[in-house]
Amino acid sequence: MISSSDILQAGILIVDDQQANVLLLERMLRGVGYTSVASTMHPQEVLELHRQNRYALILLDLQMPGMDGFQVMEGLKEIEADAYLPVLVITAQPDHKLRTLKAGAKDFISKPFDLAEVQVRVHNLLEVRLLHLETNKLYDRVVAEQKVSEGLLLNVLPLAIAEQLKARPGIIAENFPEATILFAGLHDFSRLTEGMAATDVVRLLNEIFSAFDALVQKLGLEKIKTIGDAYMIAAGVPLPRPDHAEAIAEAALALQQEIGLHDAPGGEAFSLRIGINTGPVVAGVIGKTKFSYDVWGETVNTAWHMETYGAPGHIQVNATTHARLREKYLFEDRGEFYVKDKGELKTYFLKGRKPVRSSE
Repeated sequence: MISSSDILQAGILIVDDQQANVLLLERMLRGVGYTSVASTMHPQEVLELHRQNRYALILLDLQMPGMDGFQVMEGLKEIEADAYLPVLVITAQPDHKLRTLKAGAKDFISKPFDLAEVQVRVHNLLEVRLLHLETNKLYDRVVAEQKVSEGLLLNVLPLAIAEQLKARPGIIAENFPEATILFAGLHDFSRLTEGMAATDVVRLLNEIFSAFDALVQKLGLEKIKTIGDAYMIAAGVPLPRPDHAEAIAEAALALQQEIGLHDAPGGEAFSLRIGINTGPVVAGVIGKTKFSYDVWGETVNTAWHMETYGAPGHIQVNATTHARLREKYLFEDRGEFYVKDKGELKTYFLKGRKPVRSSE
């Protein structure tokens, strides 16, 4: 709320080419308690003075040599971003009253002016101006807080999903006929870090996964979640893309390179087991608190098996993903292994991209 003290401390500028008028207004305003009253007899100075001091109210004479009050108001419009002119016009010509209001002035008083009327109009306009400024501050604060909230939302949800939730809160679930899922697990991480303090373990994981985050963002993929020392990403959700398998392959190769840049304690090296699978998935957001975007289905389960039963330093894919990538990537046949509830699965190790043949 705006207090009487706020009003009395607000900045006021008197603009009049007649010194007697300036002195009279200054004496009157200071006499009733206003503490921040300035004046000028030169209208050319008003714009610069307002830029420097941002007065809450300008008492502006219209008839002045060199630059009249209408020209001053036009200049003030360029300074005030919201086009609010904190101007109380002083005029001796009644036919100018309507024109002053059209020009943006908030009120006017006629010469010769009545001091009691001036006091009331000044008080009222200052209160309105301060309330206007306070409203703008509150609005800016709300906008800033909304941006923070949206930023936090985008940290846990894809942009497309965040927009859907804002427009239509509730369960979001979509079927995708084809996507590619990747799990990357830090091999032997518990043993390698067993002698470290808990805070150091978390700091190390944060360093590694933050580097992974940067790679995923650069490749335009979707980080789904971390599960302990495992990292899960997807391509083709929430926005379908025809190259989802190839995009995940590039991510897998980049992750294997990235992990080599991070040293394990005791002089040992970190390595990743990476598993990839391609197929239909269901993706969406469930729950009302601590929600996150997730992916479900047998395609996800198989990708997890590809990682769990994989080998350190290798990228294991099943036949479905291999079929989509074999024209552009090099593979090593790993053979078949048994997976509970799935039987024997044919798998391959992704080794790298095939060299591009020169067209000679």
